[in-house]
Amino acid sequence: MSVRKASQNVSNRKMSLQERATYQRPSRRPTIESKRVSISDGQDCVQLNQYKLKSEIGKGSYGVVKLAYNEDDDKYYAMKVVSKKKLLKQCGFPRRPPPRGQESVQGQEPRVLGPLERVYQEIAILKKLDHLNVVKLVEVKYCELQANGGVLGGCLPVMEVPTDKPFTEEQACIYFRDIVLGIEYLHFQKIIHRDIKPSNLLLGDDGHVKIADFGVSNEFKGSDAQLSSTAGTPAFMAPETLTDELQSFSGKALDVWAMGVTLYCFVFGKCPFTDEYILALHRRIRTQPVEFPDTPTISNDLKDLILRMLEKNPNTRITVPEIKLHPWVSKNGTAPLPLEEEHCTVVEVTEEEVQNSVKLIPSLSAMILVKAMLRKRSFSNPFEYLARKERSMSAPGKLLMESRDGLNTLHKEFSIKSD
Repeated sequence: MSVRKASQNVSNRKMSLQERATYQRPSRRPTIESKRVSISDGQDCVQLNQYKLKSEIGKGSYGVVKLAYNEDDDKYYAMKVVSKKKLLKQCGFPRRPPPRGQESVQGQEPRVLGPLERVYQEIAILKKLDHLNVVKLVEVKYCELQANGGVLGGCLPVMEVPTDKPFTEEQACIYFRDIVLGIEYLHFQKIIHRDIKPSNLLLGDDGHVKIADFGVSNEFKGSDAQLSSTAGTPAFMAPETLTDELQSFSGKALDVWAMGVTLYCFVFGKCPFTDEYILALHRRIRTQPVEFPDTPTISNDLKDLILRMLEKNPNTRITVPEIKLHPWVSKNGTAPLPLEEEHCTVVEVTEEEVQNSVKLIPSLSAMILVKAMLRKRSFSNPFEYLARKERSMSAPGKLLMESRDGLNTLHKEFSIKSD
């Protein structure tokens, strides 16, 4: 079965932005908590429950993101599989996140979370968010010993950077308007994303961009987050985060800068500041003015918006409400975006919800399977990999031999039920 790619044809969008302004969306369905995991080996993929795992669409320090086809609803999703072992190496101890205590207030830096704690926070946040331009957490699969798996409503990244096929200005405008609404919604929920970039923007089957990956996001109280730590992808970091001086900076302004770099990528296929050396890249971001290539030619309104978003001084950088009113975004007022109150409603994530963000599926067999997948950065048949080894350092010999003896019956689905 061929993999259906998300269309970039703007005519496929199911609803115009103007229609959405008056559209009352139904409440989102609760995230599915998988209490049963079944694994089977297909001809061209591994299948987890109803999901056929296809091509890799992203990877990071702790895991991979796979394109997953759901046979039940005939839709594609992004499945994020996180290696708990790698997270525990960063954390230093295998436990649930401790209570966060007093939450951050205006002007106070929130407590720095460890990698494992961030996973639980990300799951808890995604369970509650409900917006057309923010990815939905459809299902959570969890194994206490090894990995977290999240099925996200979305498909392929909107763009891979660099590329020699950037978007037309019309395409870029439509996708960017989605990003603006998604970021306004997150800021309304008092969440700073901190890692906006094309690879964290998924293009759904409905033709709309979905903001994904909340692994380094920050929650705040008050009107803005005052941050002092660096996070995110170097080429998308704002200049105020790259100074040697200890200072706090606006979280909202960080997201606006990253949106500006993303918009530049949309129309030129590359980042505005690049260098193979990280310190040289930081220096360019801090000091080098934005330059526009001769081709493709873009409008003066678009140039003005990019320059205002990539303003070095965060105090004079354009804000999200101002971006919504910019002539390039609003098409000179003929296509205004919905007001904040028309597409934003408050959700809150409690400490209890973070603690209960995942449910245990005690399954050593599933853990070994996922571990093999992560080690290889591949979702090909992992038992072929296990069979080539006489012993596994992560599994008893008896269990491994049982897996080898079962190679002839891999086409039969086996189930692992929680106790």
